Amino acid sequence: MNLLFWRIILFCSSTFWERLYMKSYIRVCQLQGLRLGEDVKIFEKVNFGSEPFLIEIGDKTQIAGGTRFVSHGGTTKTVRRLKGFEDARIFGRIKIGKNCTIGNNCVIQQHVEIGDNCILGASSVLTHSIPDNSVFSGNPARFICSIEQYAESILDQNTLYPRELENDKKQLNKWLKNNLPYEYKKAVVFKKRQSSEVL
Repeated sequence: MNLLFWRIILFCSSTFWERLYMKSYIRVCQLQGLRLGEDVKIFEKVNFGSEPFLIEIGDKTQIAGGTRFVSHGGTTKTVRRLKGFEDARIFGRIKIGKNCTIGNNCVIQQHVEIGDNCILGASSVLTHSIPDNSVFSGNPARFICSIEQYAESILDQNTLYPRELENDKKQLNKWLKNNLPYEYKKAVVFKKRQSSEVL
C-alpha cells in the first residue's frame, strides 16, 4: 500500500507535468517547422531555440535532457552596434542524421550537420559538422573514436543479463541490483607539476 501511494505521488509530481509540457513543446515546434524522423526520442528540457524550422532530426535518434539547439548567433547584437557592422547576422541550419545519440546538456550550434550513427558525449559543445559513424565529446567537441571502436569498447565492458528482461524494467532493475558486480575503473593519478613548468 505504501509503495502504491508513493507511485501515485511520483506520477502526479512535477516529472509528469514536465513530460506533458515537453510533448506539447515538441508539437508546437513541429507546427513551426521542426522536422523529426521516425522513432525519435526526445527527453526532458530540450530547447530547440527560436527557429525550430531550421532543425532536422533523423530516424531513431535520441536526444537527452538539457540539450540546446542554437540556430542563430545572439552575439551579433553587440557587433551590430559597431559602425560598419550594422548588417551582421548569423542564422544556420542544424541537421542530425539517423541513429544518433546526443548526450545530456549538449549545445549544438548553427551550420552543423551530424552524420548517421554518431554519438555526441554529454555536455559537449558542437561548433562544426561531424562525419558518419563517429563519436565526439568535449568543449569544444573533438573526435574520440569511430562508432565501431566505441562498440568494441562496450563489448569489453558488456553486462550480460537475460535478454527477456529488456521488456520488463522492474525485473531488469531487480536483476541488476542483485547481480551486477562492484567493479570500478582504476583511479587516474596525475604527476605534480614542477614550479618551473610552463602551464
